[in-house]
Amino acid sequence: MMPTRWVLSSALGRWRWPLLGLALSFLHLSARADLWAYVDGQGVAHLAATQVDGRYTLFYKGGDVARLDLGALRPAEPEQPAAPLPRRFADLDASRGYLAAQKHLRAAASRHRVDYELLKAVVAAESGFDAGAVSPKGAVGLMQLMPDTAQRYGVAADAAGRTDRQGRPIPARSIEQKLTDPRTNIDAGARYLADLIRLFKGELELALAAYNAGEGAVQRAGNRIPNFRETQGYVKTVMGLYGAFKPAPARPEAAAATFGARTNGRVRVELAPGHPLASLGGE
Repeated sequence: MMPTRWVLSSALGRWRWPLLGLALSFLHLSARADLWAYVDGQGVAHLAATQVDGRYTLFYKGGDVARLDLGALRPAEPEQPAAPLPRRFADLDASRGYLAAQKHLRAAASRHRVDYELLKAVVAAESGFDAGAVSPKGAVGLMQLMPDTAQRYGVAADAAGRTDRQGRPIPARSIEQKLTDPRTNIDAGARYLADLIRLFKGELELALAAYNAGEGAVQRAGNRIPNFRETQGYVKTVMGLYGAFKPAPARPEAAAATFGARTNGRVRVELAPGHPLASLGGE
């Protein structure tokens, strides 16, 4: 169940920070809580106490949020410097496979609300942007989808015996053949990844572990990364690539100013299920 959404709005810019303060009080953040946020294309500031999905970034880390001076709000400093891009991926952005897939990645990221750089990292780790890649286990294409998984997300084999308008037979394509198409593969894979992110409440490492080993394996491990060498290495690789692909954060003072400037006076608060205000409704 996704969190309830509350929207606070005002047409006057001078009310932005008071509204944000009210929003923070709705979240009931603890003394050492983190604040996750992003601003959408309409200028609505989305706030949450946890990373709801891949669009949210850690905007404020720790501290006493109840006493936070909103005018001095600063993004969190990364705990570790971003890992450098591994050598084998150094020329990725100029590769034919990436250039052919880029528009489909952007479309799927927007359609299924998954961070573009996260999708890029998954494809890089899974197939190195080889649309025709097939694993020994039968996973196919850019996002290395198993045919059964792809079928769950709308990829179906063509019926036999089809003809065109001139009566000529149309070759029937199997699910495996369809998964070599970048658009089809990325769209189905992004939908699957988005579902996993929701299933594991925005915990990206668990969602990635499930993408590699299956959601059942993560759940049987007590909602932890399973003790499989392949899966643990996979999660580290994808998260490392994600960090390398993600644009570097702006300087703290610039980021804080941008956050305030880009909002249009509307704040969207993500309330966890069971929150006292959740029963009152919301958007």
